[in-house]
Amino acid sequence: MDFDDQLRRYFGTADQADIAPAAMEAGVERMRVDLGLETDRGRRFALWALLTMLGAAPDLDVAFKSREDQDAARDFLDMLDRQG
Repeated sequence: MDFDDQLRRYFGTADQADIAPAAMEAGVERMRVDLGLETDRGRRFALWALLTMLGAAPDLDVAFKSREDQDAARDFLDMLDRQG
């Protein structure tokens, strides 16, 4: 999943500065629905990661049932923390 493609898909633009608050809210809601329906682990993780970067991700235990996926998500969060 390409970051810009996902922004275009859910928000209609690849430029975050151009996303109106109402469009952000609607796009995040669509992403959460897609996250709940997604069965592919990689796509699910990518959706969760994007939601995380937007400050709208569900808790790890809600988003991921497997311990392995939860650990990968924690690693991702640690990486984000290290980046500042």
